[in-house]
Amino acid sequence: MNQAQARVLVVDDTPTKLYILSSWLRRSGHEVMQATGGVEALAKVRELRPDLVVLDVRLPDISGYEVCERIKADPTTASIPVVQISGAAITPADRAHGLERGADAYLAEPVEPDEFAATVEATLRYYRARQRAERIAERLAALTEVTLAMNSAATFDELLVTAVEGASRILGRQAGTMALPPDGRTRRYTALPPDCAVSRNVTAGTLPALGAMSLGNATGTQVFTVPAGDWLRLLPDAAIVGDVRAVLCRTKAGRPPVFLGVEAAPELVEDESNVLRQLGQALALALDALRAYAEEHAIALTLQRSLLPSRIPEVPGLRISWRYQPAVDNVEVGGDFYEVLRLGERVLIAIGDVQGHSLHAATVMAELRHALRASLIGTVDLGASMGLLNDVLRRYHPGMTATVCLTLIDPATGSMEVANAGHIPPLLIGDGQTRYDRLGNLLLGVAEETYRVDLLTVPEDGAVLMFTDGLVEDRDKLLDESLEIVRQLADTVEDDLELFCERLIGRFGAREDDVALVVFRRGIR
Repeated sequence: MNQAQARVLVVDDTPTKLYILSSWLRRSGHEVMQATGGVEALAKVRELRPDLVVLDVRLPDISGYEVCERIKADPTTASIPVVQISGAAITPADRAHGLERGADAYLAEPVEPDEFAATVEATLRYYRARQRAERIAERLAALTEVTLAMNSAATFDELLVTAVEGASRILGRQAGTMALPPDGRTRRYTALPPDCAVSRNVTAGTLPALGAMSLGNATGTQVFTVPAGDWLRLLPDAAIVGDVRAVLCRTKAGRPPVFLGVEAAPELVEDESNVLRQLGQALALALDALRAYAEEHAIALTLQRSLLPSRIPEVPGLRISWRYQPAVDNVEVGGDFYEVLRLGERVLIAIGDVQGHSLHAATVMAELRHALRASLIGTVDLGASMGLLNDVLRRYHPGMTATVCLTLIDPATGSMEVANAGHIPPLLIGDGQTRYDRLGNLLLGVAEETYRVDLLTVPEDGAVLMFTDGLVEDRDKLLDESLEIVRQLADTVEDDLELFCERLIGRFGAREDDVALVVFRRGIR
């Protein structure tokens, strides 16, 4: 019983032998192509890509040995099996020479029809097994590549695009995917190689309807076929008009399923169905990881904002604007903070940064803010307040450090006190110049320290900018360079301080660390 039909190229310059070999092959159900010389044979191999070459050793132009060698030397044809056959070169040395130069089998004439057919079938069986193994290896390598890319996706849309393009490319057919991210808006993408994925409209009920066809409310993974009629009823704009082979995954009870499907014709073989299943499972797991990251990031941001002032008091004669921007890739709570407090006719404006990113850093930050507020009840002494913060950190959180800058301004006179514990000095803007105040004392939490209080004057319409180091720290740039960029940007502060804050944040873009900043201006133009 022969294997499935194969396309066989028979190469022989003897008409009778060419006819006999071709007849035997056709009788076994194979499609036969013919060539009478080596050069012609090489051209047909490159053009037609046969499944097998039956090659006479003695040809009129170049030898069958050389033809075989050239076939095997070309990476695009190297896997095509070659059966050499000869009525003249029949010694063991001839056979060895043929096999050494690339032949997969060698027959010496006279050859019986059954022996010839069995040799062809055995060679094709090996060839097809090798082809299948190579296809599986290629698909597994592509599957690994796509899975890694999915796990690197930063957004839900990027993840779905990566998955659907990968499925389309690996399986060589049109593909589609649907999922419901935490924002409640169902996403649908389709792809057809080699084009990029395209976003499609989809109703909220489509994904649950597909779930009802397979998983229902259960968890797990199921590969199933969606009949063409049902598919077009769910998605009237679908480009696939036939059946759809699909995988639906739900990792946790109560969560919406994830859908990934491809056109079912031609029918997927077992290896292709396994790839589809694994892609669907990888997509569902990557979506879960991204969903968990988004939820954790939202919780961290909510917690961080809850520890910061809920509102900034309105102060006559002083305009104040502020920003808090969390690190772009960090889901943990940071220790950056700012504070604005009215103290009679004066206003305290503080900014600080507790070491690290963690819940512990955030709780320490909250303690310092509360300790600062408590220190300002009664007599206001910035040096004493800073000393208290230092004592709190050293006593209750040894090993932790923080930088803090305190300013106390009287809007009516412009008189301002500054106490600085290792923080970036405030940037003073006014009287035609923009300059940083001098460096402060030792940061909090290191050692006992007496904190100096500087006395400054903010002129009418003058401004002061305070910010944490997350705004200006870059791996590939000196801190002094970034500080100078801020100084130059502050040479012109808009009447609308909100616009100035946006311009400043926009100049440095997304940051690896949290950013807190406060800018205030005395007087009104």
